[in-house]
Amino acid sequence: QVQLVESGPGLVKPSQTLSLTCTVSGDSITANNYNWIWIRQPPGKGLEWMGAISYSGNTYYNPSVEGRISISRDTSKNHFTLQLASVTPEDTAVYYCIRNRLIVTTQRTGVWGPGIQVTVSS
Repeated sequence: QVQLVESGPGLVKPSQTLSLTCTVSGDSITANNYNWIWIRQPPGKGLEWMGAISYSGNTYYNPSVEGRISISRDTSKNHFTLQLASVTPEDTAVYYCIRNRLIVTTQRTGVWGPGIQVTVSS
């Protein structure tokens, strides 16, 4: 059974870099034509697709955060990471990592991690 779990700091100061890791078990992030996605949900708002890394290592980013976002992976640890630079309070959200056949989606399909609350505040 595939499981994804997000980890990282729950509190980040403005202007710093947010860094989250998604650890995957039950599947390889390099196999099976899946895409590994980051989505967030700010308080009171809908889901926002942030970006993805494919099984082959190609990356895709939402233009709204391009320039601040980087998604990478460590195949030896079977995890992928999200880094978001120069954060502001508007980046406060629950962050989810997802496995999906699609690259760009906010549908509740595929396999989702439980989510991690990240608050940007001084």
